Amino acid sequence: MFSLSDEEANGVIRDIRNKKSAFWEKKREKYAVSLFQKAARCIPAYKDFLKKNKVNPQKIKTFEDFKQIPATSKKNYIQQYPLKSLAWGDCFKNKQLVFCSTSGSTGEPFYFPRSYQLDWESSIIHQIFLENNRQNLKQPTLVIIGFGMGVWIGGLITYKAFEIAGIRSKYPISIITPGINKIEIFNALKKLAPHYKQTILIGYAPFIKDIIDEAPSQGINLKKLNMRMLFAAEAFSEKFRDYICKKVGIKNPCLGTLNVYGTADIGTMAYETPISILIRRLAIKNKKLFKEIFSSTDKTPTLAQYNPNFIVFESLNGEIILTGDNSIPLIRYAIGDHGGTYNFSELSSKLKKFGLDIYKEAEKAGVQNYVYELPFVYVYERADLATSLYGLLIYPETIREALLDKTISRFLTGKFTMLTKFDSKQNQYLQINLELKKDKKIGKAVKEKILKKIVCYLRFKNSEFRELSDYLKKRAFPKLVFWPAEHPLYFRPGVKQRWVKH
Repeated sequence: MFSLSDEEANGVIRDIRNKKSAFWEKKREKYAVSLFQKAARCIPAYKDFLKKNKVNPQKIKTFEDFKQIPATSKKNYIQQYPLKSLAWGDCFKNKQLVFCSTSGSTGEPFYFPRSYQLDWESSIIHQIFLENNRQNLKQPTLVIIGFGMGVWIGGLITYKAFEIAGIRSKYPISIITPGINKIEIFNALKKLAPHYKQTILIGYAPFIKDIIDEAPSQGINLKKLNMRMLFAAEAFSEKFRDYICKKVGIKNPCLGTLNVYGTADIGTMAYETPISILIRRLAIKNKKLFKEIFSSTDKTPTLAQYNPNFIVFESLNGEIILTGDNSIPLIRYAIGDHGGTYNFSELSSKLKKFGLDIYKEAEKAGVQNYVYELPFVYVYERADLATSLYGLLIYPETIREALLDKTISRFLTGKFTMLTKFDSKQNQYLQINLELKKDKKIGKAVKEKILKKIVCYLRFKNSEFRELSDYLKKRAFPKLVFWPAEHPLYFRPGVKQRWVKH
């Protein structure tokens, strides 16, 4: 447990920069076992969970022992016990808490209490992102937070993380929190950003894309503002990253962008680093390498690194499980995501099989000063956030990538909602509802071009769809429905886009 002081934080940052893979592997195993033992002694709900599952905590002494403990989840653990019995004993008496809600996208929302500890941990990640741009490190920086500032975790934890990082590092950071108010974001970009040497724009990727696409119509030249981008809440493709970087003038996407893997359950869990972005980009260029690292070739996962001082990831039958501390400690907790884990040495070895030296590749990409030997976690889009067509899964990622094509992106925002429907003869089909850009109307020829592009991407990315469409021909094609910008049925502004409706 850390004292949460500036000295401790700077020590953690030094370790991230300097310690090798073997150090982090030992740290990972020690942290997991230690937190388990403490929770088994002190958390009433977890004591009961272990008793019901016939686990004797006294026998769990090594990481190999730890890996035999049954996993917890919202369903079998969080929802089975009163809130107070899930938390540390002094949680509601002696601590200042912030409550945040899960999105409820896969069930009933749950309100997780969060202490200062998680904000402090997140501040270390945000300080490292600031220090990825050493040219402007001591220059005035404007941080524009475009996450919702309500009961969800993204807005408040990001605000606190940058505030703590700024105070600790003494970097001249100014923060504005317009949340999901586009007008206020545009005002900040117009009236405040020109006074700063760099601007960091933060938000949910589809929402930030809206801001970037609409900025020219607001008289804003983003390329003059020395922009950097921080995202969270959703995976995106390297094609999306390239699109954003080109639009705002980011020269090195590995240093100028970052996607956070976080959750209301336990805050900022893992994050993209320059080296994780580089590895992902290398893998996308080589299908065999991609399959070697990620197993699947149909979906592109987020690849992030994590700090075993704060959290530990495992992969159990392809499902991500985590162990980490909060007001409610979580032990071998199945968060509902799928993917896998590597330590740095394992992933480095996989690259070597294909003649790639990670340090030489980092030098070529201009990120040789940012190679951290932290462990990795990769995360796929959730199966419960896909839709099915004739038994095969259609993931939003494929459609999102198709809509970035420059021949059609000038007509569409890139947001959509897809669902499986049945016609009058009870034939199944995929309906995709697409959002038009403001004041855009399109004719039949453009609609056909968009359909052709979507089908082309589905056939290329999804081998099962390719087989289905060879058999069913046009009956396998999706039906497209076009909606005006910000239509309340599928595209209510300011909320997390619902890519799939079940």
